[in-house]
Amino acid sequence: MKLSGILPPICTPFHPDGSLALVELKQNIAIYNRTALAGYVVTGSTGEAVMLSDQEKVHVWESVRESCAPGKLLIAGTGAQSTQETIRLTRAAADLGYHAALVLTPCFFKAQMTRPESQLDFYTAVAEASTIPILLYSFPQMTGIDLDPELMARIVEHPNIVAIKESSADLNKIRKLAAVIPQHRPLLVGAAPVFETCLSMGAAGGVLALANILPGAACEIYNLHRAGDAEKAKATQQKIFEAAGVSSRFGVQGVKFAMDRMGYFGGISRRPLQPLDAQQKSAIEAILRNVPPESLN
Repeated sequence: MKLSGILPPICTPFHPDGSLALVELKQNIAIYNRTALAGYVVTGSTGEAVMLSDQEKVHVWESVRESCAPGKLLIAGTGAQSTQETIRLTRAAADLGYHAALVLTPCFFKAQMTRPESQLDFYTAVAEASTIPILLYSFPQMTGIDLDPELMARIVEHPNIVAIKESSADLNKIRKLAAVIPQHRPLLVGAAPVFETCLSMGAAGGVLALANILPGAACEIYNLHRAGDAEKAKATQQKIFEAAGVSSRFGVQGVKFAMDRMGYFGGISRRPLQPLDAQQKSAIEAILRNVPPESLN
């Protein structure tokens, strides 16, 4: 399993009544299949995993698996607050043929979850019980749990914890992570506005919300970097800098609205997430108008 390149955290589409729009999800995947995306992360944060029931997660996993092109990597977001529930969801994803599981740091009991032994015990237990590889998923902006790079390096010493996905834009942390984790444990990043910089620091790829909107541009940055053309990679990053910030600025709702404007099915987000107002929509439309034509793919 090659954990590198661009993997979008696939948005979960909903009908106006809030039910899953699985036909539209498959249509989105059919379009993404024609790109250079390495695979798909399903029911991650951008997929509104916290808004889905367990049964709905299974339906989403099934739909993406059924429409996924051969050779694309399938990673399921299976993190839950308890070790037991995370193991159960990870096994369910494995049974459906997923190649790996993305496991978010448990965070509800924050005072206890900031203790290194709690996270180490959690990931070790999940890895021991899983038949598919585990990716450690750090998203401190959402969870409030900011794991120390040395602790993350300890966690990925387990043979079944094969990579780290770090979603913060803290370049000092990215630099330190790249230095302390083993080379055979890829570092994937989630901050699209600084993606090229993260690659230059040693990141192996990105799980980027931007790739839901502009998969070709995200892949171009990665491919240019891999080809050794740092200047062109930086130039491409600069061309889509504003678009890369849609997720952090406008949330999942903004990503979905941009998807609608780019020919995908984004649709609504689940309540209590609120719809974008007219000013926010206009701002996103202006951002997309400023994307060069060659990046609109």
